Amino acid sequence: MQPVTLYTTPICPFCVAAKRLLDSKGVEYTDIDVMANPDLRAEMMQRANGRHTVPQIFVGETHVGGCDELHQLERAGKLDPLLNEPA
Repeated sequence: MQPVTLYTTPICPFCVAAKRLLDSKGVEYTDIDVMANPDLRAEMMQRANGRHTVPQIFVGETHVGGCDELHQLERAGKLDPLLNEPA
């Protein structure tokens, strides 16, 4: 399974929704809180091609985008294949 990384803040409802979807699928992920650390926010923005909103979600090196994009992948049946690509 591909490693999953989420850049989040603790006060973001979209972050909660994205984590809820991943939790429901039994997906383990690394949750990086960017709220209090400008260096981590800068890292997120660099990886996400300048996007500054949270969450920013990565499956392996693939930038999924935010919560809406994650749910779109799930509805289209494309999330599981992405998660299960060889690492």
